Amino acid sequence: MTAAEGARPAAAERGVARRMTGRLIGTSETWTLLALVILMVFFTVKAPGKFLTLTDFSLMGQDAAWLLVMAVGETFVILSAGIDLSVGSVLVLAGVVTDLYCIHHGGARASWSVIAVGCVVGLATGAGCGALQGVLIAKAKVPALIVTLAGFIGFGEGAAYLITGGADFRTVPNRLVTTIGLGSVAGVPWLIVISFAVAIVGGLALAYTRFGRYTYAIGSNAEAARRAGIRVDRHLIKIYALTGLLSGLGGILSLASFDSTTIAGHAFDNLDVITAVALGGASIFGGRGSMLGTVIGLAISTVLLEGLVIIGINQYWQEVVIAMVLVAAVYLDRIRRRLRQQPEAA
Repeated sequence: MTAAEGARPAAAERGVARRMTGRLIGTSETWTLLALVILMVFFTVKAPGKFLTLTDFSLMGQDAAWLLVMAVGETFVILSAGIDLSVGSVLVLAGVVTDLYCIHHGGARASWSVIAVGCVVGLATGAGCGALQGVLIAKAKVPALIVTLAGFIGFGEGAAYLITGGADFRTVPNRLVTTIGLGSVAGVPWLIVISFAVAIVGGLALAYTRFGRYTYAIGSNAEAARRAGIRVDRHLIKIYALTGLLSGLGGILSLASFDSTTIAGHAFDNLDVITAVALGGASIFGGRGSMLGTVIGLAISTVLLEGLVIIGINQYWQEVVIAMVLVAAVYLDRIRRRLRQQPEAA
């Protein structure tokens, strides 16, 4: 590569960085944070002494731990103008292969070395599924919606059912459950610690590294990024591999939390994750959003569901409310895009 060729992607990423990164809190995040505060105040008033107690807050954080981990990966995908519907199924498959390895090497009494190898197998499974989907999307040019829908149906959940014969594995290493699933550090559950650590690392990578800047550039205009010298196809494969890897980590956290593979319990995880990213202000058209927004978006959906349960709203109405909030978030994103384009056109 010549010096001129090397300068082009650097110039492109600097331009995107000036517009998209360099700050962790923007207007979109401010409004979503305000919406979160309003929800918390509303449910606290409606259910005094029941909502957002320390115990309630801890349980919400633990229940959302694997969703937050997957949402970090989904944020990169959506910012690149893609979509990944397979995250929940990849989570299930990773949990199954992790537990399967442990069952064959000690079962409930498996040692930490066995658990570590099992986790590596699960993470590798997730990353492999993601990379395969990335190749089909970037190289074979199959639409991401179709590829990840196939992953949702076949690569993940279908493979998990074939391995287990349709019945959950219920022999999980005790050390994994008592430490990661039920344990805490300085009073904070390990599930929350791990999920927030992943979110922080992902946020820093998105805002301050070349990987993050390339993601924004591709989502803003993939062809312009390619002409600037960014290897778009390679980067997309990395993004989907990363998302698969984090789904694998989510599978391990879920396995530790439930003490079971819970194959049927993650059918709507993909929608929960996409909803969180959209509520956080990320544009489904790519190129705009932040990791902080995703964290706030997941908090909004978690608080909303928890609050509706506490005040006694019917379960089916809860699903309707979440769907309406998601549609509203996408609609507001279209309005923001239209308002930004008007001055440019003028």
